[in-house]
Amino acid sequence: MQLKQIRMKQGFSVRKLSETSGVPVRTIEDIERYGNCKVSTAKKLAAILKVTLDELCK
Repeated sequence: MQLKQIRMKQGFSVRKLSETSGVPVRTIEDIERYGNCKVSTAKKLAAILKVTLDELCK
């Protein structure tokens, strides 16, 4: 999962991404650490980051 790289490239902090997506900070941290999440969560994050699920989940 490319969440951390995409997030940092776009200038999002974990907190800012959490606030705009509605995904808890802890969940985002766990996704970045372990690389997996629910499809519904990935869709929310991809929409906020304006990337496809394929790009996010590489």
